[in-house]
Amino acid sequence: MARPNFLYIMTDQHRFDWLSLAGHPVVKTPNIDAIAKGGTVFRNFFVANPVCMPNRAALLTGRYTSVNSVRINGIPLSLRANTFTKRLLSDGYDTVAIGKMHQQTMAPRPLPNATQEYTRPELEAKPHYSDGDYQLETFENWTPGGANRWQLPYYGFKEVDLVTLHGDACEGHYGNWLRETAPDAEGRRRPPNQLPHDYTCPQAVRTGLTEEEYHTSYIGRAAMEYLKDPARQNAPFFAFVSFPDPHHPFNPPGRYWDMYDPDDFDVPDNFETETEIPIVTWLKEVQGTKRELHMGPNPVTRREVQEAKALTAGMITMIDDQVGEMLGALRAAGLADNTIVAFNSDHGELMGDHGLLFKGPLHYDPVIHVPMIWNDPRQTQAAETTEMASTVDIAATILAAAGVEPYHGLQGVDLAAAMQGGGTGRGAVLIEDEYHDALCYSKPPRVRTIRTDRYRMSIVIGEPGGELYDLHADPGEVTNLFDVPEFAPLRGELALQLADLMGRVVDTSPRQLTEA
Repeated sequence: MARPNFLYIMTDQHRFDWLSLAGHPVVKTPNIDAIAKGGTVFRNFFVANPVCMPNRAALLTGRYTSVNSVRINGIPLSLRANTFTKRLLSDGYDTVAIGKMHQQTMAPRPLPNATQEYTRPELEAKPHYSDGDYQLETFENWTPGGANRWQLPYYGFKEVDLVTLHGDACEGHYGNWLRETAPDAEGRRRPPNQLPHDYTCPQAVRTGLTEEEYHTSYIGRAAMEYLKDPARQNAPFFAFVSFPDPHHPFNPPGRYWDMYDPDDFDVPDNFETETEIPIVTWLKEVQGTKRELHMGPNPVTRREVQEAKALTAGMITMIDDQVGEMLGALRAAGLADNTIVAFNSDHGELMGDHGLLFKGPLHYDPVIHVPMIWNDPRQTQAAETTEMASTVDIAATILAAAGVEPYHGLQGVDLAAAMQGGGTGRGAVLIEDEYHDALCYSKPPRVRTIRTDRYRMSIVIGEPGGELYDLHADPGEVTNLFDVPEFAPLRGELALQLADLMGRVVDTSPRQLTEA
């Protein structure tokens, strides 16, 4: 039997419940939903880390962020790290990445007292910043006059068509293409050049780029060209197609801008609920609403939530349209019967829950719970599974499906059994998180979360208290049970499970070479 191809589609900052198959009352995603026909929808799929770079590194390496070193945005994945794409490439697969990678930082900033771009290698326990070029995704590397010193293969990808950054400020190969095909585009993109509008939502930007010029269309076209290439018949392939949307800023182009009416969207039931969670209180009372480009959680008004939802829906629908084109290209090329298609996101978005927008060191379900659909046309699959699964499981699952021997040190599990109606062996998942700013804490928070089918418990290491929610009784995560006396036994049980999960996240690579 021929080895399977893979089409792995990823979005950025996309909540699980923002698909029509997940019951969203407004947004329609017929093409993404179509992947689920004959495939498996994971109802309990969670990130290993709720931030872009760390979770993408966990996906590629199959290793938790505390082990692969990409604990936080701004730490590039080591060029020496093993990835499942390196294994696929070495075993004869054609590997391509189209769109957002974010394995290296896109906007580097020198560290305090540092003499080099990232840090001083001689002062690092793992000085891998000196073993190659770690500025390949930076803004400066792709703007006119930049070095553009691209190197392949890139973390195991034989070919890369890169899109960096977000919104209509995206760069990479895409930015070069845009400047070549539309020389006037620079005067029609980015916030200072946006079209007039009456939205008040933070980071609502009405781009002057056309739908065809926008990066979502660029990525879709590049993916279709790849799939239609006759070379796809010569070797099995792994195609990673990664859209920067629906991550903010909110700027769907053309007809997608006003495709949805903000009045058609409700604010969450927990929008104005009082909470004693220190960081939420601090964000609302101390930090206030921010209007500048800001990646952390922001307090917002009801109208701003409705506007953000309408624009997010436009971005998702645009992606869904491109997914439909890609699936059509797959069928037209005669590849559909032997191509595993997956749809996933790197993390979620608050989108008004608890009165906040964006993301941060808050492990509310909308931030850590993401879509995962897997369709293997060679096998009969369960329509859905409620088994607990994590981003860290993807590498092991892909290598097993490809029949490629895994590398030592993988920390995920093969999800094939869950897709056949069995179990994953996971009764709970671990989510790690580190934040770049102290916020209301004594130092930048390091959050650890255990998520079971029913409960979510989170602690900030070194800080008092914690969070504990019964998600069956309290899906909006409003009532914190952490210090409620009658829930002390449950807290203790979950604490032991969390300690066990954290204890298992230790590096077992390299192997021992001699006997003790």
